[in-house]
Amino acid sequence: MARRVPLSLLSPLLGVLLAVAGCEQAPPFAQLSGLILAPQLDEVSGMAASRTHADTLWTLNDGGNAAALYAIGNRGSLHATLRIDNVLNTDWEDLAAFDLQGRHYLLIADTGDNGGLRRTLQLHVVEEPRRLVDGHARPAWSIAFRWPDGPRDCEAVAVDAASGQILLVSKRRRPPELFVLPLRPQPGVLQVARRVGFLAGVPEPDAESLRENRHMARIRNQVTAADISPDGRTFAVLTYSDVLLYARPRRGSWSQAVANAPQVHHLPWLPQAEALAWSTDGRGLYATGEHSPAPLLYLNP
Repeated sequence: MARRVPLSLLSPLLGVLLAVAGCEQAPPFAQLSGLILAPQLDEVSGMAASRTHADTLWTLNDGGNAAALYAIGNRGSLHATLRIDNVLNTDWEDLAAFDLQGRHYLLIADTGDNGGLRRTLQLHVVEEPRRLVDGHARPAWSIAFRWPDGPRDCEAVAVDAASGQILLVSKRRRPPELFVLPLRPQPGVLQVARRVGFLAGVPEPDAESLRENRHMARIRNQVTAADISPDGRTFAVLTYSDVLLYARPRRGSWSQAVANAPQVHHLPWLPQAEALAWSTDGRGLYATGEHSPAPLLYLNP
């Protein structure tokens, strides 16, 4: 369960970010966009920018919470709740937005597995509602899959609709692994994720960090979210401490992209950073964490 943080403890961070944002220089990598204050959103583990509603982000909570998506504004205010019928939130960990055949969809990744016990996992695709009001939806389709060689935890999922692929990144493996699944597989057939590469350039803890707190140093660089830019050229990956940007070469594959060193941007203070989404215009990203209240950051790559 997410730990609640008093607003008084956030004020130093807000002051710094707002002061920097007001400078006339080029914007810093991270700026404060807003605060997520709604009590329903105390464990945000996935986020995606709406393709239907301007200045709107869809979010979801971690496992054990309601099977629901929450629409928030880019300042953090809650606008609508979409209940997803006929599915459970076993361990929802990421959310991706994509377009297919003229329709706008959201993919829910029920892929978390902290204990390494789940034999099969699920992905659920729902169509974005046309109206931003409280309501219900059923999956347009679902995908059941397994890993090729035993369980693993996964909190980072993205969709490349142009190639008909879903990208998944393992969390605890070093280096992190990149897997793919088909976006529209044959219904009713258990899929097997296919490993296509490893993520290069994920920062390793330095000696000082290991001396200070070995456990925390080793988990800070675990992958917690991912998203593909709207132009299909950049794979953004979030860890607890950084954002990594992998550029895909022209006519190249994602496995080629993640084999090259990424641009690495260090995050400011963001408790348990677990949600990342490109803005719909592709100019920046939004990020937030599993705390309440939680800062909603806008990132300038």
